[in-house]
Amino acid sequence: MTGTAAELRSGKGSGDENFPVASWIVHPRYRPAILAFYEFVRVADDIADHPTLAEGEKLALLDRLENSLLGRGSSEPQGVALKIALADRALSPRHARDLLTAFRLDVTKRRYRDFDDLIDYCRYSAMPVGRFVLDVHGERGTTWDANDQLCAALQIINHLQDCAKDYRALDRIYIPLDAFAAHGAKVEDLGADRATPALRACIAALAERTGGLLDQSRVFSSLIRDRRLALEVAVIQALAERLTGLLKVRDPLSERVHLGKPQVAVTGLVGVIKGLLGRFARPPVAAAATVRD
Repeated sequence: MTGTAAELRSGKGSGDENFPVASWIVHPRYRPAILAFYEFVRVADDIADHPTLAEGEKLALLDRLENSLLGRGSSEPQGVALKIALADRALSPRHARDLLTAFRLDVTKRRYRDFDDLIDYCRYSAMPVGRFVLDVHGERGTTWDANDQLCAALQIINHLQDCAKDYRALDRIYIPLDAFAAHGAKVEDLGADRATPALRACIAALAERTGGLLDQSRVFSSLIRDRRLALEVAVIQALAERLTGLLKVRDPLSERVHLGKPQVAVTGLVGVIKGLLGRFARPPVAAAATVRD
């Protein structure tokens, strides 16, 4: 086994993600903790997705990351760095540990029964990310419900974009099995060069359902007290809505369903404008009581 988990990293960084990670919009005082969290999660994700490591090796490395996070060892620098960042802000390791639960599921579970089963996975794989960022900013727990809807939507968007790659490389499928059955599609369809009409219908239906999650998260930005974080969330909401729209009409097996930099910039600007308008539209007393730098 390698010396540290980080030696097996894929090379993917925060700038390669679909959605912003501690972008310039977020106040600089919060970025170090968020980036320490990201680095920890990125290493764990790369371990879970490694194409050649045996299942037992992956689980052992994830355990080492957790032990370093909890102060039971120091073999994994990303765990140690996050432990320090959390201690500096008196934050719990709960969210990072929830994500490790998801990565262990990635190693051991390759199929999801239905949409509820998938959402239960998202409770560990996606929702803790947003909750951590909210905690770093000192936001209220009342923002968690809207956060959870947005984070689940982001996770499912990623699953749909990468459905063929996950199947071919890891035999891992996040599209619920009952969704395949409902449209007459088969798991094996993911191995083709292009989606069958049945698989296209299946993916479009899941994108439509993801749009329902985004409908529920649209209020999220206006609930956040920190102005800069609220604008970042508005940008992420706009990007997610755009990508969901693409997944309704494009084939992720044969067509591009990611946004290029110009599209990201334009969509992000739209998100900022919507976020600002949403904050200005709030009652003046409420806005004055909740807006922070």
